[in-house]
Amino acid sequence: MTEWKRVVVTGANKGIGLATVGAILESRDDSFVFLGSRSLERGQAARKKLLSEQPDWEGRVEVLQLDVSDDESVQAAADEVAKRFEEDEPLYGVVNNAGISGEHADMEKVLDVNTYGPRRVCQAFLPLVDSRQGRVVNISSASGPNFVADCSEERQELLTNPDVTWEEIEALMEECLAEEEEGSISAYGLSKACLNAYTIELAREHPELTINACTPGFIETDLTRPWAEARGVAPEEMGMKPPQAGTKAPLHLLFGEPGGSGWYFGSDAERSPLDRYRSPGDPPYRGD
Repeated sequence: MTEWKRVVVTGANKGIGLATVGAILESRDDSFVFLGSRSLERGQAARKKLLSEQPDWEGRVEVLQLDVSDDESVQAAADEVAKRFEEDEPLYGVVNNAGISGEHADMEKVLDVNTYGPRRVCQAFLPLVDSRQGRVVNISSASGPNFVADCSEERQELLTNPDVTWEEIEALMEECLAEEEEGSISAYGLSKACLNAYTIELAREHPELTINACTPGFIETDLTRPWAEARGVAPEEMGMKPPQAGTKAPLHLLFGEPGGSGWYFGSDAERSPLDRYRSPGDPPYRGD
């Protein structure tokens, strides 16, 4: 009897999220994916596109309406997943991919989606995750470590502290919101640094699970494409890679042997520091 690995991927109707759904289904014959999408219509269109290319996935991918910025939507999605299976058929994993940039949203909105969003999802879905082997993957960004590198020593210590608490993370976000008018804080970098810190806290609180964060790399998506357009160049000229290239680290953290929990990984699936940038191909971070 097949023990299905059921995975929820948020923000999965396009970009890295959709590529991750495809990579999961392609790499594991025993996988089943809930394709999370804020818009049910866009989610259904994404599923249709996947199945047009791989009809054999018909019974292994289902659309799940899920808006990570809405408490009721997240809980309704978790309730829907819970209804689909028996107690002895838990979720294998959750991939928190949904996110927005700071280009067209204020800091409060960016934090609500990129940091509070994964927390909402984890609070609602972790009771459904297999305590024997469950995984959580938080899709972060190199903008997180870059943000920490430019912080004060006090904030650096907070954002890399193995004993960091959600209350401390939330207090920092509130401080930064109060400073927003100064215009010196990267909302996106802050949101990802705080997501990495939350990953530490979440892993500490759930030692039975494997919980890590990663950057997918410099990938061409709706978030990054405007940068190339503003410069009048093609995305690849700026070094952007296609969405499929952004699935290496997430898949490693989902199905591989990352070697720890509460860590942050580079796009090459190697552990990376929280307080500075590590280039893909450089020696892995050893925790020193």
